[in-house]
Amino acid sequence: MSAVDIASRPRRNIELVLLILALIVGNGANAMTSINVGAPLGNDFWMQTAILCVASLAVHIALRIRAKYADPVILPIVVTLNGLGLAMIHRLDTDGSDYGNAQARWTVIGMALAVVVILFLRDHRTLRRFTYISLILSALLLVLPLVPGITAGDINGAQVWIRVGSATFQPGEIAKITIGVFFAGYLSTNRDLILLAGRRIGKLQLPRFRDLGPMVIAWLASIGILIFQHDLGMSILFFGIFISMIYVATSRASWAILGVLLMFGGSLAAGLIFPHIRLRIDGWINAFDPEVFGRQYGGSYQIVQGLFGMANGGLIGTGLGQGRPDLVPFAHSDMIIASFGEELGLVGLFAIVMLYALLVSRGLRAAIGARDAFGKLLACGLSAGIGLQCFVVIGGVTRLIPLTGLTTPFLAAGGSSLLANWIIAALVLVISNAARRPIDMTPLQAPAAHAPGAHRAAPETTVTQAVERQ
Repeated sequence: MSAVDIASRPRRNIELVLLILALIVGNGANAMTSINVGAPLGNDFWMQTAILCVASLAVHIALRIRAKYADPVILPIVVTLNGLGLAMIHRLDTDGSDYGNAQARWTVIGMALAVVVILFLRDHRTLRRFTYISLILSALLLVLPLVPGITAGDINGAQVWIRVGSATFQPGEIAKITIGVFFAGYLSTNRDLILLAGRRIGKLQLPRFRDLGPMVIAWLASIGILIFQHDLGMSILFFGIFISMIYVATSRASWAILGVLLMFGGSLAAGLIFPHIRLRIDGWINAFDPEVFGRQYGGSYQIVQGLFGMANGGLIGTGLGQGRPDLVPFAHSDMIIASFGEELGLVGLFAIVMLYALLVSRGLRAAIGARDAFGKLLACGLSAGIGLQCFVVIGGVTRLIPLTGLTTPFLAAGGSSLLANWIIAALVLVISNAARRPIDMTPLQAPAAHAPGAHRAAPETTVTQAVERQ
C-alpha cells in the first residue's frame, strides 16, 4: 500500500463514520414519520432506505477511488439533508400523492451523476476549456422553456419548465452550473484587465465603463429571466452568483455595490411592470390583510399558513408526522422549511440552517485552498449560490423578503433542483481534493489554452500568482 493511500485513509474513514450517522438520521426520520402517522413500514419506506444507503455508499467509494483527499464533511451533510427531505416528502404523501417515490428516483439519478463527475473529472481545470461554450449552453438552457412544443407552459406564474415525456424539468437549475463555469473562466482569465484603474469617487474605486461588459451581460440575463419567464428567484440567484465571484476575483467593494444596485433596480422595475412579481410583493407586505388573505392559494395565504405552522411548532416542534404541514400550499416544495419548523420546532430548524452553513463554509474552504484561480472562483461561486438560495428561500418563508419560488437545496421536492445540487456537490468535492492534495505530489496539468474549444487564456501560473498577491 502506497504512502498516499495511508495518508488519505483517515479522511475517508472519518467520512464513512459521518456518513453512517447521516444515514441513521435520514432513515430514522423516515421511520419515525411512518410510525407517528400510524402507517406500516411498507415497500416505499424500505425502497427509499435502500436507495439512500446504496447510492450514498457508491459516492463514498467513488471518492475513495478518485478523490482521496476530498473534504470528508460535505458528503455526510448533503446525505443528511437529502434524507430529511425524503422523510418529510414521504410524510406529506398521506394524501395519496407520489412525491416521495419521485424524489427517491431523482436522488438515484443525482447521486449517479455525482459519481460520474467524481470518477471522470480528474482535473477541474479541464472545465476552463469550455468557458464560452458554457455561456452558449447557459443561454440555450434558459431559452428552452420558451420553445413551443417542449415548454410546459405557465406553472404557478413562471414559465421555467420543459416537458420531458410525462415529467417536467427546469433547465435553469443546470444553467446555474454552466453560468458558474463561464464566470469562473472569464474572471480568472481577465482579472488583470478588470483590475485596471477606473474613476475614484470618495473611497470607492469604480471600474472602467469598458470593463462593465460581464456585469451588464449578467444583469441583462437576469432581467431577461424576469421579463420572459417571470422567475424572480432564479434571476436573483444568477446575478448573486456573479456578484460573489467578481468580488472574490477583484476584492473591490465597488463591484459588489454596483451589482447590488443593479439587482435591486431590476427587481423594483419588475415589481412595477409584471403582475406576478407585484402579487408576490403585495402578499409579502400585506400578508395579514383580510382582503389578500382570502385568496385560497394566494401568496399571502401561503405565507400566513406557514407562519402559523411554525408558531404551532414552538421550540421543539410537534414531532415528525404529528403536525399539519399539509394545510400549507406546496408544503413539500416551496414551503418545506415551514413544514420542518412545525414538526421539528425552532431547535430542529436551527439545526438544518447550521447544516447549510457548514456546507457553504466547507465549500468556501475548498475555494481558499485551491491553487488555481479558476478553482477558487468556481468553488466560491457554487458555494455562494447554495448559500444565497437558502437565504432567499428561508427569508421568503419567514417573511423577511418576498417569496420567490426557489426550492431549498437537497431538501425540497424537485428533481431538477436535486440533480443540479448533487452535481454542484461533486464539483466542490473534486476541487477540494485538488486543494488538499499534498503539495509535493505530482501536480495536475492545466489544460492547454490552444486545445479544441479552449478560449485564449492567460497562463494559469500568472493568474494564480496574481490572486495570491491580492
